Amino acid sequence: MHKNLKSGFTLIELLVVVAIIGILASVVLASLNTARAKGTDAAIKAAMSNARAQAELYYDDNVSFDTVCDSGTSGGIYPFVLNAAQKILSSGTPTIADGTAFSYSSTGSGAYSVCHDSQSAWAAITSLKNPSTSSAGWCVDSTGAAKEATTLAISTYECP
Repeated sequence: MHKNLKSGFTLIELLVVVAIIGILASVVLASLNTARAKGTDAAIKAAMSNARAQAELYYDDNVSFDTVCDSGTSGGIYPFVLNAAQKILSSGTPTIADGTAFSYSSTGSGAYSVCHDSQSAWAAITSLKNPSTSSAGWCVDSTGAAKEATTLAISTYECP
């Protein structure tokens, strides 16, 4: 007597395996997006902290913070703030607003990166992708502050 046994997986078994793989893939992709946003925020914070150090070097040479934010100023912080602002944009060239109030944007619209300077003080803020406080950016200033803030008003030279 000869039995003809066919081995293999049933259609239901295959569908269950495919469904499980799909669920696992969606969980991994969601985790990657969060990690990517946190990485962007870390890069913004690092660039802004470097701006603070550069501003002190600028002050040592010029005995003033006046024009430290200007794009044409040699030794100023504009390149550092620009670097932070570029982390928000997927393409294009960011604009660093001067003499404008900060306006949060996680996509790079409006005054999402602002730098204010005067003879004796300066402050700069750039929006974060995933801030712990809603609609916040990373703010650094001449007093040594480096923190999340939701505002930086016109002609304000200290992080709130």
